[in-house]
Amino acid sequence: MKIAVLPVTPFQQNCAILWDEETMKGAVIDPGGEVPRILAEIERLGVIVERIVLTHGHIDHAAGAATLRDALAGIPIEGPDERDRFLLDGLEAQGAKMGFPEARNVTPDRWLVEGETVAMAGVSFDVLHCPGHTPGSLVFVNKPARFALVGDVLFRGSVGRTDFPYGNSEQLITAIETKLLPLGDDVVFLCGHGPGSSIGAERATNPFLQQ
Repeated sequence: MKIAVLPVTPFQQNCAILWDEETMKGAVIDPGGEVPRILAEIERLGVIVERIVLTHGHIDHAAGAATLRDALAGIPIEGPDERDRFLLDGLEAQGAKMGFPEARNVTPDRWLVEGETVAMAGVSFDVLHCPGHTPGSLVFVNKPARFALVGDVLFRGSVGRTDFPYGNSEQLITAIETKLLPLGDDVVFLCGHGPGSSIGAERATNPFLQQ
């Protein structure tokens, strides 16, 4: 499994492209915008994209999903949890206010729930529901590779924002402590913004987890 990270939009959101080196089949995670750049990177890498996967419904993670789907011959969009439907239904209105003219509302072909799996880059990722940042935020974990995609749930030295009307800091910390920390200190993760980290590093140094 290979991964390329392409920060997009003024929010510098980590759009990720995962693929299998043998088949070159892969997935795009959280195409928040700048779809022409994402398409150019897909072409440069030679990846055959099979699906688009969303960790949650925020505009900087999902605004480009519909346009990318159309450009890639209607491949399926999977995730997040359906509790983020209201966010995906409001992308265009939010984009008009925030200067994201390319934002399009999107309905996934498959909502994901905890306990299911999603195939990316030739391997299976477990789906974990980790609310708090948004009601439907998901984390994707491939245990054999000791790797996770955590969206905006956990960051290096920080955690996801919960100051939105639908945010919940208690839910967020509980999800991290009960679902992410037990994965093991050797699990490395890519987050939605900035550099990645490991569960062990965040357990030891993240100030939000030192209570």
